[in-house]
Amino acid sequence: MTEKQQRFHAAYPGSFFLTSEEPELLGEFLKNIGWISPDETITLIEKPGEGNMNYVLRVRTDRQSFIVKQSRPWVEKYPQLDAPIERIVVEAQFYDALSEVGELQDFIPALKGFRAEHFIMAVEDLGKASDFTNIYNKSVQISPTELTDLVGFISGLHQVSAAEIREPFPDNQELKELNAEHIFNYPYLEDNGFDLDSVQAGLQALAMTYKQDEALKKKIKSLGKIYLGKGDTLLQGDYYPGSWLRTAAGTKIIDPEFAYLGRAEFDMGVLVAHLKMAQTDDAVIEAGLIHYKRIGQNFDHGLFAGFCGAEILRRIIGLAQLPLDLSLEEKGYLLTWAAESVLNPQMNTFMKTDTSDISRSTTLRNHD
Repeated sequence: MTEKQQRFHAAYPGSFFLTSEEPELLGEFLKNIGWISPDETITLIEKPGEGNMNYVLRVRTDRQSFIVKQSRPWVEKYPQLDAPIERIVVEAQFYDALSEVGELQDFIPALKGFRAEHFIMAVEDLGKASDFTNIYNKSVQISPTELTDLVGFISGLHQVSAAEIREPFPDNQELKELNAEHIFNYPYLEDNGFDLDSVQAGLQALAMTYKQDEALKKKIKSLGKIYLGKGDTLLQGDYYPGSWLRTAAGTKIIDPEFAYLGRAEFDMGVLVAHLKMAQTDDAVIEAGLIHYKRIGQNFDHGLFAGFCGAEILRRIIGLAQLPLDLSLEEKGYLLTWAAESVLNPQMNTFMKTDTSDISRSTTLRNHD
């Protein structure tokens, strides 16, 4: 029994531990819960990719193929970091809710099964697929069609009404608190134990400018309070290239374990932040954002700009690093732009409708 298995069973003795190392036990488990038939034969068990938050397997039988995912009380990629195991409930409920929304259901894998007592779910196998993280490479550009799909999905998601969600959506507060730590606090600790020079020589010194900027940190703290609050818009919660898939059937959206009811500005800020880090041309971003439908007059440009800047800052000077194809000078430019986006939202021209939109951006000031 592995160390992870022992740790899991100590906390959840009655739950099944998902692993590719014990195929016979997995087959027996899947038959017992009715996900495969008694006379069905498993022909392949493999990892479809390296999971970040959860443990994921592809199971292929002589009749079907599907993806099985289990959450553990830690982050799969960083097992030293604790994480709420109930996040799998959020993901399953997200897929279930969107399965009833016609214009969105084709963007997500179909939910095939969920067993809360084992923290396990099964979803449709999307086949050969790759995420969008290659857009961080300067030689790869996101296509206008892909960006239209991505903006169209998130626009539709933000218009899902409470009436369309059959059960009250989980507040996901524990996972939000974990995420908030890594977005709004950890990157700004001067001595957090993470040597940024191990990522890129000179990055640690570059980061100190922002770690010591009290005005910036005050705004970032305000953003964190808003993020941890409640809202009435269903968010994907982690809308970045690792959650977007290119498949034979088109663009798909996965891994909504960070989903919650909050402010639309967060999803949109994260989306634009990653397009900026991928060096996407501003004109391409603007053309894509045209497809986002506003929810009345509730969209706060200042809040969007703040979240956008905060995401860039935390991805460059925080723990959750990305495979950015950027020189130190280019990262310095992005950090300057991001800090300005937080401190002076009007300089971020994305998602603006007109000048009156700026005057309505009072949320951050009210939380200072």
